[in-house]
Amino acid sequence: MNYSSKDLQNNQIEKGCPFSGNINQRWDLEVSSNDLIKNNNVNADVIELAKQAWRNSARCIGRLHWKSLKVNDARSLRNHDEIFEALLKHIETATNDGSIRPSITLFSPWKENNAEIRIWNHQLIRYAGHETNDGKVIGDPMNVEFTKIAKALGWDPGSNITRFDVLPIIIQVNEELKLYPIPEKYIKEVVIRHPKYGWLESLGLKWYGVPIISDMIFATGSENYPASPFNGWYMGTEIGARDLGDKDRYNQLPIIADRLGLDTSTDNNLWKDHALLTLNEAVLWSFNEDGVRIVDHHTASKEFSSFCDNERKKSREPSADWSWIVPPMSSSTTSVFHNYYEMNLSLPNYLLQKEPWTTNKGKALLQSHAKV
Repeated sequence: MNYSSKDLQNNQIEKGCPFSGNINQRWDLEVSSNDLIKNNNVNADVIELAKQAWRNSARCIGRLHWKSLKVNDARSLRNHDEIFEALLKHIETATNDGSIRPSITLFSPWKENNAEIRIWNHQLIRYAGHETNDGKVIGDPMNVEFTKIAKALGWDPGSNITRFDVLPIIIQVNEELKLYPIPEKYIKEVVIRHPKYGWLESLGLKWYGVPIISDMIFATGSENYPASPFNGWYMGTEIGARDLGDKDRYNQLPIIADRLGLDTSTDNNLWKDHALLTLNEAVLWSFNEDGVRIVDHHTASKEFSSFCDNERKKSREPSADWSWIVPPMSSSTTSVFHNYYEMNLSLPNYLLQKEPWTTNKGKALLQSHAKV
């Protein structure tokens, strides 16, 4: 069969462009954008490329649904206010009143000497970590550094800070930073309670409904998009085992174990496992009760196995980072635990990006915009 040059390009995109980068590498487009350019097919269908980037994302267990990704084109926007409005629209339509819709919004691709657009937040919706004078943290310890940056830029959370204060969105356009609090009406949160233990609601736990990653690069192989927030829906253990359960995050397991009447002085009685199960039951039950889409880790694992089967039928060997695909609880009871996966990166893909405030440009911007 004879292929035209366009056929060859499209075939390369469909199969994935081999890429030798490290999955843990954080890219700075100011320094190394050309290293991510593998072809000159700038006229390729960006909607299809965004979907394929999800398909190629080695750390995502939810890729069975990659074809359903909704792509919002915001590449023409250059104004802070317009960009913020596009982000609010993304939050609203992706949340979809609880029927979470996988979505991505594409802002202008990176080009040297052109308008640079970046969103400084790791996720569009995230809870602050307020560090107190005695070194303790009220809120999410993961976000202490970003919370300090937001406050330096003028964010005032008020005098009554809580463990669940939603951080503002910080938008960079060229040499200007602007900070935007998210109106409450756009944020769907779920109060965490348990069908059996009524006391769990009194712990005051909650979580937001949709995780919208906003600091990665959408790399097509011919263009790089440093601002391209995207989302799927939560797997329960992301919230129950990690966000609320990790000792370096909200660290709720000792509190729940105590309320369950468990002895926390020894690990031999598996008190952590009991508390972890209770917390994850609560997360799944609460989201389901409130009509907010979520998936349990057993179903997600089965879906990932189906995704792998589908890929192999298309003569594509699925790439996966085992340490990310395997759920953080009951791992050996899931199908993904017992499989080996190749770890081969290809483009299009979503890649880690250096935190903007750690780049030379970002440091200068932060210094020039700081209000305190």
